[in-house]
Amino acid sequence: MWPVSHADDFDAADYALAHDLAAMRRHYRSAGLAEADLAPGPYEQFARWFTEAAEGELHEPNAMVVSTADAAGRPSSRTVLLKAYDRRGFVFYTNYGSRKARDIAENPHVSLLFPWYPLARQVVVTGTAERVTPEETAAYFRARPYGSQIGAWASEQSAPVGSRAELDAAYARTAARFPEGEPVPVPPHWGGFRVTARTVEFWQGRENRLHDRLRYVDTGDGWRVERLCP
Repeated sequence: MWPVSHADDFDAADYALAHDLAAMRRHYRSAGLAEADLAPGPYEQFARWFTEAAEGELHEPNAMVVSTADAAGRPSSRTVLLKAYDRRGFVFYTNYGSRKARDIAENPHVSLLFPWYPLARQVVVTGTAERVTPEETAAYFRARPYGSQIGAWASEQSAPVGSRAELDAAYARTAARFPEGEPVPVPPHWGGFRVTARTVEFWQGRENRLHDRLRYVDTGDGWRVERLCP
């Protein structure tokens, strides 16, 4: 492990001079979001906004922040790529030994955040996660680039590693085991999660911080829409 230095001479004021955080703000002037504009359900509304984000050439519009918590309630967040969505939920893939997968095994309640900053929009999903079927995992894994397939085998995700050289060596060993051009099997420790939504909030930035926040809530018999104060 590399030693970590705790500097005694850190002065936040020095950084504040270079970056006036209190003064950093953007005045949003986007068109609003009214209840009458919404699709009947959150997945259809998400499809509308996702299409606009993709067509607007945003960098990785399918990037989302996945937040989990373990059995003790200790939270963690990371950016993950959305790989599928439909009326059943939102799907991403990971190592089942990773921290997020371990958290989900202990506590299936998760949150997803899609931060589409250039559009002054964000989508926040809360729900529960469960593993997708092995068939779904296999179909997606076969569609991955060769390097990503090898990486899924080589990396013990979230575990400490002594150096970058160790990680590169593990990749090289795995590439020799599964040469390019031959089928790479799905790692037994790797697969997908589907997040079934309980609430989906669509946030549209507006002037004077009076943003539009419309949230779909699963009632068990359908979806109720409620407006939240900004």
